[in-house]
Amino acid sequence: MTVAEWSLFPFEQVLSEPVRNGIYKQKQFHGRGCKIVNMGELFGYPRMRSVPMKRVELNASELQRFALAEGDLIFARRSLTAEGAGKCSIVLELDDDTTFESSIIRVRPDPNKASSLFLYYFFNSPVGFHRLDTIRRQVAVAGITGTDLSKLAIPVPPIEEQRAIASILGTLDDKIELNRQMNETLEAMARAIFKDLFVDFGPTRAKIEGNAPYLAPELWSLFPDRLDDEDKPAGWQLSTLSAVSELNPESWSAQNKPDRVEYVDLANTKWGTIETTEAHSWDAAPSRARRVLRPGDTIVGTVRPGNGSYAFIDQEGLTGSTGFAVLRPRSAAYRELVYCAATSTENIERLSHLADGAAYPAVRPDVVTDTEIALGPPSVTDVFSATCGSLIDRCEANKRENKTLAATRDLLLPKLISGEVRVRDAEKMAEAAL
Repeated sequence: MTVAEWSLFPFEQVLSEPVRNGIYKQKQFHGRGCKIVNMGELFGYPRMRSVPMKRVELNASELQRFALAEGDLIFARRSLTAEGAGKCSIVLELDDDTTFESSIIRVRPDPNKASSLFLYYFFNSPVGFHRLDTIRRQVAVAGITGTDLSKLAIPVPPIEEQRAIASILGTLDDKIELNRQMNETLEAMARAIFKDLFVDFGPTRAKIEGNAPYLAPELWSLFPDRLDDEDKPAGWQLSTLSAVSELNPESWSAQNKPDRVEYVDLANTKWGTIETTEAHSWDAAPSRARRVLRPGDTIVGTVRPGNGSYAFIDQEGLTGSTGFAVLRPRSAAYRELVYCAATSTENIERLSHLADGAAYPAVRPDVVTDTEIALGPPSVTDVFSATCGSLIDRCEANKRENKTLAATRDLLLPKLISGEVRVRDAEKMAEAAL
C-alpha cells in the first residue's frame, strides 16, 4: 500500500482527547512540585525519557488536566525560526509526575487508531514537515495553533502497518541511544582512571594509608609509596601538555591535495562527538577547510571553549576549523593521555574562565598545550594507554556505527512514510545496518 492509498483523516480523529496547550504558572510556584517540560527539553530530547527538568507546583485539578503520559506527542507552539514551529517530540518514559509549559501543545493519540511512535516519525519526516508548513503562521515569531493542528489532514495507514513502520525506525533509534549510553559509561571509565592516576594519585595515597591494592599488580608496582613536597608521587615531574603533544599547523598543499575533504566545524562538534561534517571538493573547499586532522589528534575549541567543542580524531580525511587547537601526540603512547587531560571538565572550565570578559571570548591554542599535567615514568603512561585505549577505541567504533544507523534511518524514514519502500524491504535494510 502506498501513501496515495492511505486514508486521510483530520488529526483529531485519531486522538483520544482534544489537544491542549501547556500551563503557565507564576514565578512563586516554580522550584518545587512536579517536573515541567520546557522548550529546551522538547528540542533537546526528541524521544524523551526520564531526564532532569525544572519543577513547578500544581494543584490536583491542574495536574489532572496538564499531566503528560507515556505515548503523548508534544509540539512546539511557537519558535523564533519557522522550522522550529511545530517541532514534534514523543514522551517515551516518565519517572515522576510531569507537566508541560505554555509554549507546548500536548497531543494524546488513541492507541487503537494510531501508533504514537508512527505519528512521531511522520511529523519528523519531510512529508510531515510539509504538512505542518501549511498551518505555520509568521507574525513576530513562527507558530502553530492547537486548533489548526487538530484539523490537519494526515495520511493514516492501517494500524498494523503503522506499528511495523514505527518498529523498524524505533529499533534503529534504540540502538543509537544504547550506543550513546554505552559511550557515556566507557568515557566516564577512561576519565575516572585518568583522574585517579594523574590527578588524585590514588595508588600512591592508598600505599601511604596502607590500603589494599586495587589495580593490576603490574600497574600498582609502578607507583611510589610517598608524595614529594609538591604533593605528587615522588620522582614524578610537573609538566604541561606541550611535553607530550604539539600544536598541529599541517595543511594540505597543492602538491598533495586530496580530491575531497571532510570539514569538521566548531558548531557541529559537541562534547566529544563530531555530529556532522561538510564535504567539499578540493577546488571548492574554503581555506579554513584545508587544515589536516590525523587519527590520534585531539581537537579543542578555542572560541567559547566552555561550549564543549572538542573531540578525539580516529579517521583519515578530516580537516578542521582554525577555531580548534589541534593537539598531536608526540608518540602513540600519549594519545589517550592528551585527550583526557586536554578535555577534562576541569580544563574545559579553566579555558572557559580564561576567555571570560573578552569581547570575542577565545583563547590562544598554546593556552591549551599549557595545561599542567604530572608525568611519571613512561611505563605508567604505557599501561594507561593500553587500558584506556580500548575504551576510547570502543567509543569511536560506536560513534561510527551510529552514523551508519542514523544514515539508514534517515534514508528509510521518508521512504516508509511516503510508502515508497515496503515494510519487508525496509526490515532487511535495517537488519543489515544493525
